[in-house]
Amino acid sequence: MPTFEELYSQLPARTQTSIIKVWESLPESERKNLQNLFIGFPLETNLNKLLLDLSIQQVRLAFGQKHRVVIVGPANVGKSTLYNQLVRSKTDLAEVSPIPGTTRVSQEADAGLFAVIDTPGADAVGEVGDAEKRLALESARHSDFLIILFDAIQGIKKSETELFDELVNLEKPYLVAVNKVDLVKKEEAKIIQLAARNLNINPEHVIPIVAKDGKNLERLLLTIAATEPGIVAALGQAMPQYRWQLAWRAIMSAASLSAVIALMPLPFIDFAPLAITQAAMVLSIARIYNYNITLERAKELLATFGFGFLGRTLFMELSKLGGIPGWVLGTAIATSITVAMGYAASIWFEKGEKITSESLKKITQNTTNLMIESIKKLGIRKPSQKKLQEIVIDSLESATMSEDRSILDKQVD
Repeated sequence: MPTFEELYSQLPARTQTSIIKVWESLPESERKNLQNLFIGFPLETNLNKLLLDLSIQQVRLAFGQKHRVVIVGPANVGKSTLYNQLVRSKTDLAEVSPIPGTTRVSQEADAGLFAVIDTPGADAVGEVGDAEKRLALESARHSDFLIILFDAIQGIKKSETELFDELVNLEKPYLVAVNKVDLVKKEEAKIIQLAARNLNINPEHVIPIVAKDGKNLERLLLTIAATEPGIVAALGQAMPQYRWQLAWRAIMSAASLSAVIALMPLPFIDFAPLAITQAAMVLSIARIYNYNITLERAKELLATFGFGFLGRTLFMELSKLGGIPGWVLGTAIATSITVAMGYAASIWFEKGEKITSESLKKITQNTTNLMIESIKKLGIRKPSQKKLQEIVIDSLESATMSEDRSILDKQVD
Protein backbone atom coordinates (compact mmCIF):
# COMPACT_ATOMS: atom_id res chain seq x y z
CA MET A 1 0.00 0.00 0.00
CA PRO A 2 1.47 3.38 -0.97
CA THR A 3 1.90 6.34 1.32
CA PHE A 4 1.53 9.94 0.24
CA GLU A 5 5.29 10.39 0.59
CA GLU A 6 6.00 7.34 -1.59
CA LEU A 7 3.72 8.63 -4.33
CA TYR A 8 4.97 12.19 -4.57
CA SER A 9 8.59 11.03 -4.27
CA GLN A 10 8.18 9.74 -7.83
CA LEU A 11 7.57 13.28 -9.05
CA PRO A 12 10.33 15.65 -10.16
CA ALA A 13 11.53 18.20 -7.61
CA ARG A 14 9.69 21.17 -9.16
CA THR A 15 6.40 19.29 -9.20
CA GLN A 16 6.95 18.06 -5.64
CA THR A 17 7.42 21.63 -4.48
CA SER A 18 4.16 22.84 -6.02
CA ILE A 19 2.22 19.87 -4.62
CA ILE A 20 3.65 20.25 -1.12
CA LYS A 21 2.65 23.92 -1.12
CA VAL A 22 -0.95 22.98 -1.92
CA TRP A 23 -1.03 20.28 0.76
CA GLU A 24 0.62 22.46 3.39
CA SER A 25 -2.05 25.10 2.85
CA LEU A 26 -4.55 22.65 4.36
CA PRO A 27 -5.22 22.43 8.11
CA GLU A 28 -2.89 19.92 9.73
CA SER A 29 -5.71 17.62 10.84
CA GLU A 30 -7.21 17.47 7.34
CA ARG A 31 -3.78 16.93 5.80
CA LYS A 32 -3.09 13.99 8.09
CA ASN A 33 -6.46 12.43 7.37
CA LEU A 34 -5.95 12.69 3.63
CA GLN A 35 -2.42 11.33 3.79
CA ASN A 36 -3.56 8.37 5.87
CA LEU A 37 -6.04 7.43 3.15
CA PHE A 38 -3.22 6.38 0.87
CA ILE A 39 -2.44 3.46 3.16
CA GLY A 40 -5.68 1.78 2.12
CA PHE A 41 -5.50 2.42 -1.63
CA PRO A 42 -5.16 -0.77 -3.71
CA LEU A 43 -2.09 -1.49 -5.81
CA GLU A 44 -3.87 -3.72 -8.28
CA THR A 45 -5.29 -2.31 -11.50
CA ASN A 46 -8.76 -3.92 -11.40
CA LEU A 47 -9.30 -3.03 -7.74
CA ASN A 48 -8.00 0.47 -8.35
CA LYS A 49 -10.52 0.90 -11.15
CA LEU A 50 -13.28 -0.28 -8.80
CA LEU A 51 -12.32 2.43 -6.34
CA LEU A 52 -12.32 4.99 -9.14
CA ASP A 53 -15.78 3.81 -10.24
CA LEU A 54 -17.13 4.40 -6.76
CA SER A 55 -15.51 7.81 -6.38
CA ILE A 56 -16.71 9.37 -9.63
CA GLN A 57 -19.81 10.91 -8.08
CA GLN A 58 -17.79 12.53 -5.33
CA VAL A 59 -15.35 13.93 -7.89
CA ARG A 60 -18.20 15.40 -9.92
CA LEU A 61 -19.57 17.08 -6.81
CA ALA A 62 -16.17 18.44 -5.82
CA PHE A 63 -15.11 19.73 -9.23
CA GLY A 64 -17.25 21.54 -11.77
CA GLN A 65 -14.55 21.16 -14.40
CA LYS A 66 -12.31 18.13 -14.14
CA HIS A 67 -8.58 18.56 -14.18
CA ARG A 68 -7.05 17.96 -17.59
CA VAL A 69 -4.22 15.42 -17.72
CA VAL A 70 -2.35 15.51 -21.02
CA ILE A 71 -0.23 12.62 -22.29
CA VAL A 72 2.60 14.05 -24.35
CA GLY A 73 5.84 12.76 -25.81
CA PRO A 74 7.58 11.59 -28.98
CA ALA A 75 5.77 9.68 -31.70
CA ASN A 76 5.10 5.94 -31.29
CA VAL A 77 5.95 5.71 -27.58
CA GLY A 78 2.49 4.35 -26.62
CA LYS A 79 0.61 7.55 -25.75
CA SER A 80 -2.62 6.32 -27.34
CA THR A 81 -2.26 2.90 -25.71
CA LEU A 82 -1.91 4.54 -22.29
CA TYR A 83 -4.83 6.85 -23.09
CA ASN A 84 -6.98 3.82 -23.93
CA GLN A 85 -6.11 2.29 -20.56
CA LEU A 86 -7.35 5.41 -18.78
CA VAL A 87 -10.55 6.26 -20.66
CA ARG A 88 -13.82 4.94 -19.29
CA SER A 89 -15.88 4.49 -22.44
CA LYS A 90 -14.97 2.22 -25.36
CA THR A 91 -16.46 4.80 -27.69
CA ASP A 92 -13.62 7.14 -26.72
CA LEU A 93 -10.79 4.74 -27.57
CA ALA A 94 -8.02 6.11 -29.77
CA GLU A 95 -6.75 4.33 -32.85
CA VAL A 96 -3.53 2.42 -32.13
CA SER A 97 -1.00 1.04 -34.59
CA PRO A 98 2.78 0.47 -34.80
CA ILE A 99 2.96 3.13 -37.51
CA PRO A 100 4.37 6.43 -36.19
CA GLY A 101 2.00 9.34 -36.60
CA THR A 102 -1.23 7.37 -36.28
CA THR A 103 -2.55 10.04 -33.92
CA ARG A 104 -2.86 13.28 -35.87
CA VAL A 105 -5.02 15.36 -33.53
CA SER A 106 -5.52 15.67 -29.79
CA GLN A 107 -8.36 13.63 -28.33
CA GLU A 108 -10.05 14.14 -24.95
CA ALA A 109 -12.17 11.75 -22.86
CA ASP A 110 -13.33 11.08 -19.30
CA ALA A 111 -10.91 9.06 -17.16
CA GLY A 112 -13.05 9.15 -14.02
CA LEU A 113 -10.96 11.27 -11.70
CA PHE A 114 -9.87 13.62 -14.45
CA ALA A 115 -10.15 14.33 -18.18
CA VAL A 116 -7.33 12.72 -20.17
CA ILE A 117 -6.01 14.06 -23.47
CA ASP A 118 -4.07 12.06 -26.06
CA THR A 119 -1.76 14.07 -28.32
CA PRO A 120 0.16 13.57 -31.58
CA GLY A 121 3.88 12.89 -31.48
CA ALA A 122 5.66 16.08 -30.48
CA ASP A 123 9.01 15.31 -32.12
CA ALA A 124 8.13 14.82 -35.78
CA VAL A 125 9.79 16.90 -38.50
CA GLY A 126 8.52 18.44 -41.70
CA GLU A 127 5.38 20.48 -42.29
CA VAL A 128 2.97 17.81 -40.95
CA GLY A 129 5.27 17.07 -38.04
CA ASP A 130 5.51 20.74 -37.09
CA ALA A 131 1.71 21.05 -37.13
CA GLU A 132 1.32 18.00 -34.91
CA LYS A 133 3.92 19.29 -32.47
CA ARG A 134 2.06 22.61 -32.23
CA LEU A 135 -1.15 20.71 -31.41
CA ALA A 136 0.61 18.65 -28.74
CA LEU A 137 2.23 21.67 -27.11
CA GLU A 138 -1.01 23.62 -27.24
CA SER A 139 -2.76 20.83 -25.33
CA ALA A 140 0.14 20.75 -22.86
CA ARG A 141 -0.13 24.51 -22.25
CA HIS A 142 -3.79 24.16 -21.30
CA SER A 143 -3.24 21.14 -19.06
CA ASP A 144 -3.39 20.87 -15.29
CA PHE A 145 -0.94 17.97 -15.27
CA LEU A 146 1.40 16.34 -17.80
CA ILE A 147 2.33 12.70 -18.28
CA ILE A 148 5.55 12.95 -20.28
CA LEU A 149 5.98 9.55 -21.91
CA PHE A 150 9.07 7.98 -23.45
CA ASP A 151 9.91 4.59 -24.94
CA ALA A 152 12.27 2.07 -23.34
CA ILE A 153 13.40 0.82 -26.75
CA GLN A 154 13.83 4.19 -28.48
CA GLY A 155 15.68 5.61 -25.50
CA ILE A 156 16.27 9.29 -24.79
CA LYS A 157 18.10 11.00 -27.61
CA LYS A 158 18.84 14.68 -28.24
CA SER A 159 15.43 15.31 -29.80
CA GLU A 160 13.73 13.78 -26.73
CA THR A 161 15.75 15.86 -24.28
CA GLU A 162 14.96 19.03 -26.24
CA LEU A 163 11.24 18.16 -26.17
CA PHE A 164 11.47 17.38 -22.45
CA ASP A 165 13.08 20.76 -21.71
CA GLU A 166 10.40 22.50 -23.75
CA LEU A 167 7.63 20.76 -21.81
CA VAL A 168 9.22 21.40 -18.41
CA ASN A 169 9.51 25.08 -19.28
CA LEU A 170 5.70 25.22 -19.45
CA GLU A 171 5.90 25.01 -15.64
CA LYS A 172 3.11 22.47 -15.33
CA PRO A 173 3.08 19.71 -12.70
CA TYR A 174 4.29 16.56 -14.43
CA LEU A 175 5.58 13.04 -14.09
CA VAL A 176 7.90 11.07 -16.37
CA ALA A 177 7.04 7.54 -17.47
CA VAL A 178 8.98 5.11 -19.66
CA ASN A 179 6.77 2.69 -21.56
CA LYS A 180 7.39 -0.82 -22.94
CA VAL A 181 9.75 -1.90 -20.16
CA ASP A 182 8.49 -5.45 -20.73
CA LEU A 183 10.57 -5.47 -23.90
CA VAL A 184 13.82 -4.80 -22.05
CA LYS A 185 13.17 -7.13 -19.09
CA LYS A 186 16.47 -7.63 -17.24
CA GLU A 187 17.78 -4.35 -18.62
CA GLU A 188 14.92 -2.34 -17.11
CA ALA A 189 16.95 -0.85 -14.24
CA LYS A 190 19.75 0.10 -16.63
CA ILE A 191 17.30 1.70 -19.09
CA ILE A 192 15.70 3.74 -16.30
CA GLN A 193 19.10 4.88 -15.06
CA LEU A 194 20.12 5.93 -18.57
CA ALA A 195 16.82 7.75 -19.21
CA ALA A 196 17.14 9.64 -15.94
CA ARG A 197 20.72 10.63 -16.70
CA ASN A 198 19.82 11.91 -20.18
CA LEU A 199 16.88 13.89 -18.79
CA ASN A 200 18.98 15.15 -15.88
CA ILE A 201 16.55 13.86 -13.25
CA ASN A 202 16.78 11.25 -10.49
CA PRO A 203 16.01 7.60 -11.43
CA GLU A 204 13.27 7.44 -8.80
CA HIS A 205 11.47 10.18 -10.74
CA VAL A 206 11.05 7.87 -13.74
CA ILE A 207 8.07 5.49 -13.55
CA PRO A 208 8.43 2.31 -15.63
CA ILE A 209 5.14 1.15 -17.17
CA VAL A 210 3.68 -1.24 -19.71
CA ALA A 211 0.73 0.62 -21.20
CA LYS A 212 -0.62 -2.34 -23.17
CA ASP A 213 -1.33 -4.44 -20.06
CA GLY A 214 -1.57 -1.72 -17.40
CA LYS A 215 1.60 -2.53 -15.46
CA ASN A 216 2.15 0.20 -12.83
CA LEU A 217 -0.96 2.01 -14.08
CA GLU A 218 -2.45 2.04 -10.57
CA ARG A 219 0.62 3.81 -9.18
CA LEU A 220 0.47 6.28 -12.04
CA LEU A 221 -3.19 7.04 -11.27
CA LEU A 222 -2.64 7.47 -7.54
CA THR A 223 0.37 9.68 -8.12
CA ILE A 224 -1.75 11.99 -10.28
CA ALA A 225 -4.51 11.89 -7.65
CA ALA A 226 -2.00 12.88 -4.98
CA THR A 227 -1.47 16.22 -6.72
CA GLU A 228 -5.03 17.33 -5.89
CA PRO A 229 -6.36 17.05 -2.30
CA GLY A 230 -9.95 17.22 -3.55
CA ILE A 231 -9.46 14.06 -5.59
CA VAL A 232 -7.91 12.32 -2.60
CA ALA A 233 -10.93 13.30 -0.51
CA ALA A 234 -13.26 11.87 -3.16
CA LEU A 235 -11.32 8.60 -3.16
CA GLY A 236 -11.51 8.54 0.62
CA GLN A 237 -15.30 8.91 0.55
CA ALA A 238 -15.51 5.93 -1.78
CA MET A 239 -13.17 3.78 0.34
CA PRO A 240 -15.78 2.21 2.69
CA GLN A 241 -17.98 1.20 -0.24
CA TYR A 242 -14.95 -0.15 -2.12
CA ARG A 243 -13.93 -2.26 0.84
CA TRP A 244 -17.46 -3.47 1.42
CA GLN A 245 -17.79 -4.65 -2.18
CA LEU A 246 -14.54 -6.58 -1.85
CA ALA A 247 -15.67 -8.01 1.48
CA TRP A 248 -19.00 -9.01 -0.05
CA ARG A 249 -17.17 -10.99 -2.73
CA ALA A 250 -15.37 -12.90 0.00
CA ILE A 251 -18.66 -13.43 1.84
CA MET A 252 -20.45 -14.76 -1.25
CA SER A 253 -17.62 -17.16 -2.02
CA ALA A 254 -17.53 -18.51 1.55
CA ALA A 255 -21.34 -18.69 1.75
CA SER A 256 -21.58 -20.77 -1.45
CA LEU A 257 -18.94 -23.16 -0.14
CA SER A 258 -20.71 -23.33 3.22
CA ALA A 259 -23.91 -24.35 1.41
CA VAL A 260 -22.10 -27.28 -0.20
CA ILE A 261 -20.54 -28.34 3.10
CA ALA A 262 -23.98 -28.16 4.72
CA LEU A 263 -25.31 -30.93 2.48
CA MET A 264 -23.50 -33.14 4.96
CA PRO A 265 -24.94 -33.69 8.49
CA LEU A 266 -24.61 -31.22 11.38
CA PRO A 267 -24.09 -27.98 9.43
CA PHE A 268 -23.05 -25.83 12.37
CA ILE A 269 -20.08 -23.70 13.28
CA ASP A 270 -18.31 -26.47 15.20
CA PHE A 271 -18.35 -28.70 12.12
CA ALA A 272 -14.65 -28.53 11.12
CA PRO A 273 -14.81 -27.88 7.33
CA LEU A 274 -17.46 -25.22 7.84
CA ALA A 275 -15.52 -23.55 10.65
CA ILE A 276 -12.37 -23.44 8.55
CA THR A 277 -14.24 -21.92 5.60
CA GLN A 278 -15.75 -19.23 7.77
CA ALA A 279 -12.48 -18.45 9.53
CA ALA A 280 -10.72 -18.16 6.16
CA MET A 281 -13.41 -15.70 5.09
CA VAL A 282 -12.78 -13.57 8.18
CA LEU A 283 -9.06 -13.67 7.41
CA SER A 284 -9.75 -12.38 3.88
CA ILE A 285 -11.97 -9.58 5.17
CA ALA A 286 -9.30 -8.61 7.71
CA ARG A 287 -6.81 -8.15 4.87
CA ILE A 288 -9.27 -6.00 2.92
CA TYR A 289 -9.50 -3.69 5.94
CA ASN A 290 -5.71 -3.69 6.43
CA TYR A 291 -5.69 -5.92 9.50
CA ASN A 292 -3.03 -8.57 9.86
CA ILE A 293 -4.38 -11.50 11.85
CA THR A 294 -3.76 -15.23 11.87
CA LEU A 295 -6.23 -17.99 11.08
CA GLU A 296 -6.32 -18.92 14.75
CA ARG A 297 -7.11 -15.34 15.72
CA ALA A 298 -9.91 -15.34 13.15
CA LYS A 299 -11.39 -18.46 14.79
CA GLU A 300 -11.20 -16.80 18.20
CA LEU A 301 -12.96 -13.73 16.88
CA LEU A 302 -15.82 -15.83 15.50
CA ALA A 303 -16.21 -17.61 18.80
CA THR A 304 -16.82 -14.31 20.59
CA PHE A 305 -19.93 -13.65 18.48
CA GLY A 306 -21.70 -16.86 19.52
CA PHE A 307 -22.65 -18.04 16.04
CA GLY A 308 -22.84 -21.71 17.04
CA PHE A 309 -25.66 -21.08 19.51
CA LEU A 310 -27.49 -18.85 17.02
CA GLY A 311 -27.31 -21.52 14.32
CA ARG A 312 -28.67 -24.27 16.55
CA THR A 313 -31.47 -22.04 17.86
CA LEU A 314 -32.55 -21.05 14.36
CA PHE A 315 -32.42 -24.66 13.15
CA MET A 316 -34.64 -25.83 15.99
CA GLU A 317 -37.12 -22.95 15.53
CA LEU A 318 -37.54 -23.54 11.81
CA SER A 319 -37.66 -27.33 12.17
CA LYS A 320 -40.85 -26.96 14.22
CA LEU A 321 -42.59 -25.33 11.28
CA GLY A 322 -42.38 -28.51 9.22
CA GLY A 323 -42.57 -28.83 5.44
CA ILE A 324 -38.92 -27.86 4.88
CA PRO A 325 -36.54 -30.72 3.92
CA GLY A 326 -33.67 -31.02 6.35
CA TRP A 327 -31.02 -30.51 3.69
CA VAL A 328 -32.70 -27.27 2.56
CA LEU A 329 -32.89 -25.97 6.11
CA GLY A 330 -29.33 -26.95 6.94
CA THR A 331 -27.96 -25.40 3.75
CA ALA A 332 -29.90 -22.16 4.23
CA ILE A 333 -28.76 -21.78 7.84
CA ALA A 334 -25.11 -22.53 7.09
CA THR A 335 -25.22 -19.94 4.33
CA SER A 336 -26.94 -17.29 6.44
CA ILE A 337 -24.62 -17.81 9.40
CA THR A 338 -21.64 -17.34 7.08
CA VAL A 339 -23.16 -14.13 5.69
CA ALA A 340 -23.82 -12.82 9.20
CA MET A 341 -20.23 -13.60 10.15
CA GLY A 342 -19.05 -11.59 7.18
CA TYR A 343 -21.17 -8.62 8.27
CA ALA A 344 -19.91 -8.87 11.82
CA ALA A 345 -16.29 -9.13 10.71
CA SER A 346 -16.63 -6.15 8.36
CA ILE A 347 -18.06 -3.99 11.13
CA TRP A 348 -15.41 -5.14 13.56
CA PHE A 349 -12.48 -4.41 11.22
CA GLU A 350 -13.88 -1.11 9.99
CA LYS A 351 -15.19 0.33 13.25
CA GLY A 352 -13.77 -1.84 16.03
CA GLU A 353 -17.36 -2.36 17.20
CA LYS A 354 -19.44 -5.46 17.80
CA ILE A 355 -22.69 -6.01 15.93
CA THR A 356 -25.77 -6.08 18.13
CA SER A 357 -27.32 -9.44 18.95
CA GLU A 358 -30.66 -8.29 17.62
CA SER A 359 -29.17 -7.13 14.34
CA LEU A 360 -27.17 -10.33 14.00
CA LYS A 361 -30.30 -12.41 14.48
CA LYS A 362 -32.25 -10.28 12.01
CA ILE A 363 -29.58 -10.60 9.29
CA THR A 364 -29.40 -14.35 9.83
CA GLN A 365 -33.16 -14.85 9.71
CA ASN A 366 -33.62 -12.68 6.62
CA THR A 367 -30.83 -14.43 4.77
CA THR A 368 -32.13 -17.85 5.82
CA ASN A 369 -35.59 -17.00 4.46
CA LEU A 370 -34.03 -15.75 1.21
CA MET A 371 -32.00 -18.93 0.80
CA ILE A 372 -34.90 -21.26 1.67
CA GLU A 373 -37.07 -19.67 -1.01
CA SER A 374 -34.25 -19.82 -3.56
CA ILE A 375 -33.24 -23.42 -2.80
CA LYS A 376 -36.83 -24.70 -2.66
CA LYS A 377 -37.20 -23.76 -6.31
CA LEU A 378 -34.78 -26.58 -7.10
CA GLY A 379 -37.34 -29.16 -6.01
CA ILE A 380 -37.17 -32.00 -3.52
CA ARG A 381 -34.02 -33.66 -4.85
CA LYS A 382 -30.64 -32.42 -3.72
CA PRO A 383 -28.85 -30.43 -6.44
CA SER A 384 -25.29 -30.89 -7.59
CA GLN A 385 -22.66 -28.95 -5.70
CA LYS A 386 -22.07 -26.68 -8.69
CA LYS A 387 -25.77 -25.94 -9.09
CA LEU A 388 -26.18 -25.19 -5.39
CA GLN A 389 -23.25 -22.78 -5.41
CA GLU A 390 -24.73 -21.00 -8.44
CA ILE A 391 -28.07 -20.59 -6.65
CA VAL A 392 -26.42 -19.18 -3.52
CA ILE A 393 -24.25 -16.70 -5.43
CA ASP A 394 -27.13 -15.58 -7.67
CA SER A 395 -29.34 -15.00 -4.62
CA LEU A 396 -26.70 -13.05 -2.72
CA GLU A 397 -25.73 -10.97 -5.75
CA SER A 398 -29.34 -9.82 -6.07
CA ALA A 399 -29.67 -9.07 -2.36
CA THR A 400 -29.88 -5.40 -1.31
CA MET A 401 -26.90 -5.81 0.99
CA SER A 402 -24.62 -6.60 -1.96
CA GLU A 403 -24.69 -2.95 -3.04
CA ASP A 404 -25.84 -1.06 0.04
CA ARG A 405 -23.47 -1.12 2.99
CA SER A 406 -25.43 1.50 4.92
CA ILE A 407 -26.72 -1.26 7.18
CA LEU A 408 -23.20 -1.47 8.59
CA ASP A 409 -23.58 2.04 9.98
CA LYS A 410 -26.74 1.21 11.92
CA GLN A 411 -26.25 -2.20 13.46
CA VAL A 412 -23.58 -1.83 16.09
CA ASP A 413 -23.75 -1.66 19.89
